[in-house]
Amino acid sequence: MTLHDFYGRKHNYLRISVTDRCNLRCIYCMGVDGVEQISHLDILRYEEIMQVVRAGAALGITKIRLTGGEPLVRKNIISLVEQIARVPGIEDISMTTNGILLSRYAADLKKAGLKRVNISLDSLDSEVYRRTTRGGDLEQVLSGIDAALMEDLTPVKVNVVLMNGLNDKDIPAFLQLANDKPLHVRFIEYMPIGDHDRVYQDRYLPLDSILEMASAREMELTPNPAASGGGPSENYILPEGKGTIGLIHPISKHFCSTCNRLRLTADGLLKPCLYWQEEYPVRPALGDEEAISSLLQEVLLEKKSSHQMNPSQQTGNLRAEEMRGMSRTGG
Repeated sequence: MTLHDFYGRKHNYLRISVTDRCNLRCIYCMGVDGVEQISHLDILRYEEIMQVVRAGAALGITKIRLTGGEPLVRKNIISLVEQIARVPGIEDISMTTNGILLSRYAADLKKAGLKRVNISLDSLDSEVYRRTTRGGDLEQVLSGIDAALMEDLTPVKVNVVLMNGLNDKDIPAFLQLANDKPLHVRFIEYMPIGDHDRVYQDRYLPLDSILEMASAREMELTPNPAASGGGPSENYILPEGKGTIGLIHPISKHFCSTCNRLRLTADGLLKPCLYWQEEYPVRPALGDEEAISSLLQEVLLEKKSSHQMNPSQQTGNLRAEEMRGMSRTGG
């Protein structure tokens, strides 16, 4: 049995936000005052998450990604990884993390069954990083990257949200990082998600600038469509480089036609799309695997053909203040 939506897209990928808590306050994820946190009583327990994982696996879910907030701030996260790894049919478990705590947990995560990590890192300049994350320590993230490589949590992907006037000057440093280390550095277009974001038009920067800057520095990028685990990324290799460069265009070249993912929020809501605000409570189905299975299939049948994150494409009356922010959805 498999999960297909109304447009024939097969879904085998479930992203699970385990918490809305985070040890950073990144400017594109939340406002300066942070976000109103979900009550601990409303956060799904691990045994509840596992019910959804088992039901999903029976329907063809093979890939799980743990997100947040910051997943490593949730207590006993290693135990959850171990439980997921034991579910028949689950072939790949990954995690998106800001890397602050990764050096502490990398070895245990690998032992528990985690396959790979995506590390969010938007600047290699310590002051720009501190400002962008509102207080983060760059050295902790760099130590986390080294630990992930040492523990073979590969491919290690470094996610860079490109922001005009904030970290665009870091592009050469990230190109060099991919040249020097076996990392998959992926530049991601800035996305207008959540009610904190009122300056999207000023921050948005098309990713063509990456190719132009690489060429100007004689670091010609060669297309590499067969790159491992590329997903929606448009991949390139560097001349004699150890790593790769990826460009992810959710705005200018959206990849909705190949979307294969569902999302489960920390407070127990299934979302068929990061952008659209339809949310379906899973709690009424808990305790009944057949009911969870039916819900997963029903949710997919409501999935739209594409998002409208590009403001020029927006129709209807969806307003930013109605949108669930990234910290409460999971990346």
